[in-house]
Amino acid sequence: MTLHIGIIGTGWFSKVHADLLQQIKDVKIQAILGTSKEKAQTMAVKYGAVSYEDVTTMLEQEHLDAVYVCVPPMAHGEIEFALIERGIPFFVEKPLSVDLDLPMRIEAAVRETGLLTAVGYHLRYQKNAEKLKRELSGQTIGMASGCWNGGMPGVAWWRDQEGSGGQFIEQTTHIVDLLRYVAGEVVEVQAMYAGRSMHKLHEGVTVPDVGTVNLKLQNGAVANIMNTCLLPDGVAGRAGLTLYTSEGIWDWNPEQLAVSLTDGQRTTANDNNPYKSETEAFLHALRTGDRSLIRSDYHDALRTQAVTVAALQSARSGERLFISEPANQT
Repeated sequence: MTLHIGIIGTGWFSKVHADLLQQIKDVKIQAILGTSKEKAQTMAVKYGAVSYEDVTTMLEQEHLDAVYVCVPPMAHGEIEFALIERGIPFFVEKPLSVDLDLPMRIEAAVRETGLLTAVGYHLRYQKNAEKLKRELSGQTIGMASGCWNGGMPGVAWWRDQEGSGGQFIEQTTHIVDLLRYVAGEVVEVQAMYAGRSMHKLHEGVTVPDVGTVNLKLQNGAVANIMNTCLLPDGVAGRAGLTLYTSEGIWDWNPEQLAVSLTDGQRTTANDNNPYKSETEAFLHALRTGDRSLIRSDYHDALRTQAVTVAALQSARSGERLFISEPANQT
């Protein structure tokens, strides 16, 4: 049976997912929705899809088995509720929104209907991430340090606090999610953010360009995750997560996992495409009903969203904040 897929969004991530879907047997990219007919049509031509600029029209005119939602953080809400109302499973790119209130309402509706969802925390699908999780299982993690350091993306919505939610919500969320995945739930956060230079160099910058967040995990471990978007073009940034136990050090980055133990160091290069793996897990669930391969659904991703939003609130208030299970607040 051929799966007919819709894609909402025409940016870079939309094309990453579309290229992967196009290579999979018995999958048809049926419709593309953009913010304008022109943008949708430009992308739709490549994949032999129908173009739309209105979500209601697309969902009424097409019979879709699932939809990929790849839109900026501030654009969520109407799309997800339209899909839930029609019972159409969806894969949504992170972050879930710029805040927590909207995702909580969406998650409540998803939970009530039992709708199949997946969220694009692709790092969970890395073989090295799974290796990291497995090797740390049963160990007492003492602390962790993470980072997402680079330059400032050029799109206007990213530089606007109301558009992106800021770097910790929009980018560094991947490191927060990986920490949760391999080390456990976060229960406390305390953050400090600042705008140091980007607002002087570019117009319309309202996001902080540096930040550091202290976190405490439910199991007692402590962590710090820092980020910056002020690095200049040509200077290589870094994303990573390092965990410390009484057995040694596990140092992960997107390219490799380096483990330092008393008997020496071993390094494992990452050898799989996590974007492909997350799509295969979602499509498997669509075809069979078996959701066990999906490593991040909407309910789980809501917990990561709660941590990143709490960090923003802490940076604004200067207070240490305690995090409860978001779903219990609905």
